[in-house]
Amino acid sequence: MEIRRGIAVSPGVAMGPALVLGSEGFRVPKRMVQVDAVDSEVQRFRAALEESVQEILLHEQLAAARLGPHYGAIFAAHRELARDPKLSTEIERLIRERNFSPEFACSRVLRQHARTLQNLGDRYFAERANDLFDLEKRLLRHLLGEPREEPMQLNQPALLLAHNLTPSETANLDRRFVLGFSTEIGGKSSHTAILAGALGLPAVVGVGPFLANVAGGETVIIDGNDGLVIIDPDEETVARYRDADARQKSVAIRLKSLGPLKAETLDGVEIKLFGNIEFPSEVDHCVQCGAAGIGLYRTEFLYLDGGCEPTEQQHYEAYCRVARAFPGRPVVIRTLDLGAEKFPDSMQQVIEASPNPTLGLRSLRLTLQNLPMFKTQLRAILRAASQGDIRIMFPLVSTLLELRQAKWILADVSEDLQEEGIEHNPRIPVGMMVEVPSAAILADEFAREVDFFSIGTNDLIQYTLGVDRANPAVSHLYSSADPSVCRLIRQVVAAAERHRVSVSVCGQMSSDCLFTALLVGMGLRELSVSPNSILEVKQAVRSMTIAQAREIASRAEIFDVSRDLESYLRGELSRFSPELVH
Repeated sequence: MEIRRGIAVSPGVAMGPALVLGSEGFRVPKRMVQVDAVDSEVQRFRAALEESVQEILLHEQLAAARLGPHYGAIFAAHRELARDPKLSTEIERLIRERNFSPEFACSRVLRQHARTLQNLGDRYFAERANDLFDLEKRLLRHLLGEPREEPMQLNQPALLLAHNLTPSETANLDRRFVLGFSTEIGGKSSHTAILAGALGLPAVVGVGPFLANVAGGETVIIDGNDGLVIIDPDEETVARYRDADARQKSVAIRLKSLGPLKAETLDGVEIKLFGNIEFPSEVDHCVQCGAAGIGLYRTEFLYLDGGCEPTEQQHYEAYCRVARAFPGRPVVIRTLDLGAEKFPDSMQQVIEASPNPTLGLRSLRLTLQNLPMFKTQLRAILRAASQGDIRIMFPLVSTLLELRQAKWILADVSEDLQEEGIEHNPRIPVGMMVEVPSAAILADEFAREVDFFSIGTNDLIQYTLGVDRANPAVSHLYSSADPSVCRLIRQVVAAAERHRVSVSVCGQMSSDCLFTALLVGMGLRELSVSPNSILEVKQAVRSMTIAQAREIASRAEIFDVSRDLESYLRGELSRFSPELVH
């Protein structure tokens, strides 16, 4: 048995025979063409390009129909890439001026650009290089006339193991037979990771070289919860995972009955559970699970669709759709939270490549330096706020001056709408994410200037511990149970109580029922969780009393090692809600 650790990008566990996809590319038959054949070779390239564009368009339509328009937009971006005149001009120049074959010219140009992106030392650019490899694969297939080799064409269940899966390959995986997948490369920001989550397939990426160690048909376990790939598991491991899978399926059936019920403790205290969403289509799942509203509506995907900035109307329509699904209930919209590691082409003039994008120009800092873009989003949010209980939240606030600048700009936008006679809500509640230690330390000061806090534990843990959770080499140090993180959360909750502002937790920590009792015991009465976790967290809430939660939180303070605290919390969870212990 061999256990490999990677980056978990889609939760769940899958076990079955492996289908190993080779990482080799197409064999280019010739490098040069005759001078008198140049024109016909250029035409052959153009024909292959047009065929590729039409193929991408078909993928776009299929993805939009199966998963929603936001997922189809991934392929719209691919289509724009294929239509990029700069790329086609470079390829045709190599054919005409250097007599390169179209196959060789395509590979030369596209791989050169892909390597440039990979060498920038930035995760987002490295993932975009995969889009260029995807285009190269399409063009070569059409130029060489080879039959399509699609990994999704299976007739029996299997786990896909590959060096990489392109977005088009991922979107077209047949869920009847594909149980899950794992790749040697990749990261959390990739389109492939996004699509895996939408398809509900357990997935682990960034495992590193491991394909040579796996034989086709060999039993493999992909653990998308813990980021593990287990090759040739022993009988004990197989039995453990099978038992866990059976329990999870049984629990899932019982949890569905909790949908219409409140998240209320045994002693009658309601803990409001909100949903975290990225796409409007996810709101339906939140409604089915009985969410009290939307506690975090991420808006980044609007900016990544097609590589250009969305219009005010596109913003407005997306926000209104969610507000209509939760009439009279809160919908918290977080303003743009992009960083130097992920942004559309239209913003390249604003951001310069940074050797450390996590500490660079991102989130609120970025929008404060791009006021036209910021004001477009703010206008749409204020307009949509007249249609429901919409609230606005600023991400990655680190200083009081940043917060005040954002509020001043919001006030200016409201005045502009007022002068234009456009319906909006000038008294929209304003909140902020607490994601960096400075915001937690100054929570009392910030609480005087906002209506609510939302603690983003993902970044708070990363910045507090100095650990990149997407890096397998150090991800084991990333822990929601670290005493320093817990202490900062307590500090923020106490400040919110003193100044009578609401506070919630919207990071991954709140979506893990292992920490539900701890958070409730600390004083949290609002949690914002991923749609797939709402029912589990609701069950945890309904299995405890406030007194029990406070006792758990009090005892948690004695632990000075995260591992020991996690062990304690797991024991407590197994005591009052054993079916939730994975």
